[in-house]
Amino acid sequence: AVLVEAALVLAVVLLVHAAVWDRFSWCALALAAQAFSAQFKWDRLLRLGGAVFQFRGAANSGLLPASMVIPLLGVLMKERCRAAGSVYFERLGVVVASTGMLLALFLSVLAVGITKPVPTNTCILTGIAGSVIIYTMKHSLTVSEVIEVLEVLLIFVYLSMILLYLLPRCFTPGEALLVLGGVSFVLNQLIKRSLNVIEGRGDPIDFFLLVAVVGVVLLGLFFTVLFIFMDSGTWISSMFFHMMTAVLGLGVIMPWLYRLIQRNPLFWLLQFLFQTRTRLYLLVYWTFLAASACGVVFYQNAKRSSESKKHQASTITRKYFHFIVVATYVPGLIYDRQLLYVAAVLCLAVFIFLEYIRYFRIKPFGQTLRHLLSLFLDERDSGPLILTHIYLLLGMSLPVWLFPRPCAPKGTLSGAGALVPYSGVLAVGVGDTIASVFGSTMGEIKWPGTKKTFEGTMTAIFAQIIAVALILIFDSSVNLNSSYAWILTSVSLVSLLEAYTTQIDNLLLPLYLQIMLMT
Repeated sequence: AVLVEAALVLAVVLLVHAAVWDRFSWCALALAAQAFSAQFKWDRLLRLGGAVFQFRGAANSGLLPASMVIPLLGVLMKERCRAAGSVYFERLGVVVASTGMLLALFLSVLAVGITKPVPTNTCILTGIAGSVIIYTMKHSLTVSEVIEVLEVLLIFVYLSMILLYLLPRCFTPGEALLVLGGVSFVLNQLIKRSLNVIEGRGDPIDFFLLVAVVGVVLLGLFFTVLFIFMDSGTWISSMFFHMMTAVLGLGVIMPWLYRLIQRNPLFWLLQFLFQTRTRLYLLVYWTFLAASACGVVFYQNAKRSSESKKHQASTITRKYFHFIVVATYVPGLIYDRQLLYVAAVLCLAVFIFLEYIRYFRIKPFGQTLRHLLSLFLDERDSGPLILTHIYLLLGMSLPVWLFPRPCAPKGTLSGAGALVPYSGVLAVGVGDTIASVFGSTMGEIKWPGTKKTFEGTMTAIFAQIIAVALILIFDSSVNLNSSYAWILTSVSLVSLLEAYTTQIDNLLLPLYLQIMLMT
């Protein structure tokens, strides 16, 4: 299974760089070979319990698929923005690609360094890959961009040491690379733009995302340190939690956002949400879907009898939420993508804040949330945090957030790129859901080395093709320009990756589908 997963990732890398071959292509190939070798060292460390931190069990390290995501996104962003004539975002793409390669190389070096005896072949590969990457960075980056890359690496190192220690068994090394690498880059971008407000002036919704992500992360770190010295389950601690949340939100986060967008954030948000009648209709519709999702949670918990306290929700029951999310995102993508962008940021902040309340047992809802959500846990929620619903939201939202709007004429890309914002809907909302439902109910032929079935994968591919046809019918902005063969190839590769990966598919699959569609 690991070898097939590696072959699929390598196929994506080769297909991307066959279309956009440049000096970074050699770096990507060297990094892929090195990450493939280092992944086995990480897997050995995880099996023997020799890793420095406690990582999520029942999964391999996932180093290779995670290592290629950020560099490939950066390379494709660079090429798209170069074609559109956007120099600033072209250089940002170069920084993203270089940062992703350096972060992946650091994680590989960490595995090699703590493996005993030191693996000679992997050390040689790591040295070659590191030399190629550093040589390319030297000839591609300015001094200020090199400093920016090193800043992100420094933030990543500190965040990794803190969060992997505080949150054992929540991530695999690959998932930690994606999540913490993304947070590190966002934090560095926010600091950079805050120090230079004139240069940082741009679309307020971009700053809204940066501030929201950094704000909830800093909030969590603050309360984690605080509750080391306090019992978080008491009423006094709970009152202090709510009070300090208000203080940090109104006294730090809001002024920070005001400095960036040069207007009152609350007034801007209210004006933005209720600007048109379409937005009002979408908000009412989304409120109804949110109430429906809560209704599913309460109904499933009501069905849990006192004799079956260990009963867990079935796979099909958990996929109800995938259908609800698809019904949420598709109208937003068709009618108002900017509103969907902001609504997804707000929803992410709410989800993380509710997880803080559950994790710290904050009164009056902490214990209730623990009881309600325990029904929907699966083997991937082995750590102290419940992250599957947050990963689902991220998987649907990242293609919307990462869509290169300044480099897309009239807000959309041509050909298969027009489907980039739909990557989450196709890969997770349709493909993963259909594969899971049909595979668990009717699947008989299993893929070698996995629990996934041939029937589930084939049904998922077919369902995604039907979804693409429906998108063409209902979204007039999508023009595929006869790129149907590439779309079929992209969907097939990502569906096969879903069958063989042991990483969080809600997070990984949309990113790989976005990479393929942007090529």
